[in-house]
Amino acid sequence: MPSVDLFHALSIDVLRPDLIPIVGILVMLEAILSADNAVALASIVRSLPDPEQEKWALRYGLVGAFVLRVVLILTATWVINYWQFELAGALYLLWLSGKFFVANAQEHNEEDFIPVASKFWEVILLVSLTDLAFSLDSVTAAVAVAEDTWLVLLGGVIGIIALRFLADLFIKWLDIFTNLEAAGYLIVALVGTRLLLKVVAKSYVPPEWLMLTLIGLFFIWGFSKRKVQPAVETLPVKGE
Repeated sequence: MPSVDLFHALSIDVLRPDLIPIVGILVMLEAILSADNAVALASIVRSLPDPEQEKWALRYGLVGAFVLRVVLILTATWVINYWQFELAGALYLLWLSGKFFVANAQEHNEEDFIPVASKFWEVILLVSLTDLAFSLDSVTAAVAVAEDTWLVLLGGVIGIIALRFLADLFIKWLDIFTNLEAAGYLIVALVGTRLLLKVVAKSYVPPEWLMLTLIGLFFIWGFSKRKVQPAVETLPVKGE
């Protein structure tokens, strides 16, 4: 049967020994490169006032993100021919970061979170679309050069799993570090700017090493200041 032959051929391809180190590198790269995306998603989820809602919004949002990633991977050879997709992704990311910084410019307590959405379903939608916009550049590039589409799909699955755990960590860290939320949206603006330059001025697109350096500097700044924890009142000891 043709389907059995196809499954057999795919199994042999997946089990090729030379692919083991490639898969290992893929796992490490996806885990490292998901950090910038994760802090952005965590900042969006923190718009919700209830920690339980945050948890479910992240879960549903990542399910939507996974579906959109798979669709992007399977249609990437078509998507890559239309600059309008990159322009849409760039404008979305710049709008999202702009919305945060406009709200941040208004008078507020430095310790407060700046919500970019007010409703549960809006946060889910923003999480899914933000991951898609972050993935647009890397996925289309990977599909363009990869010989094995299943490897790109595997990278997408690993990336979503890494996001799930990293976003949880960043949600906790956002309660500790004052500048981390702003750092996340600066990264969103940076990725959006790079996508925009790819469309309107390719010669000015910053190289990968510069992007990673800037993202690293944003993270350093994001973790540079802890929030002031309220003082815990101590009861007087008996006999004092």
